[in-house]
Amino acid sequence: MTDRRTQEIADQDPGNMIKDPDNWTTGDEPMTGAQRSYLHTLAEEAGEKVDDELTKAEASRKIDELQDKTGRGR
Repeated sequence: MTDRRTQEIADQDPGNMIKDPDNWTTGDEPMTGAQRSYLHTLAEEAGEKVDDELTKAEASRKIDELQDKTGRGR
């Protein structure tokens, strides 16, 4: 849940809520279940295989890459 002040800031400048995965404090942790599921969906559509051992940051970058390739989610 987002508090009111955080939402107000995001509404004024949504770009300031986007962080480079290289700067995430948890970026080196294993990808989440949601990332894994979506990544596999995108990879199947793109006809690619993906590594199940990606970190959160690596998975995020791969999701962006596959979204661009498939035209999904953007």
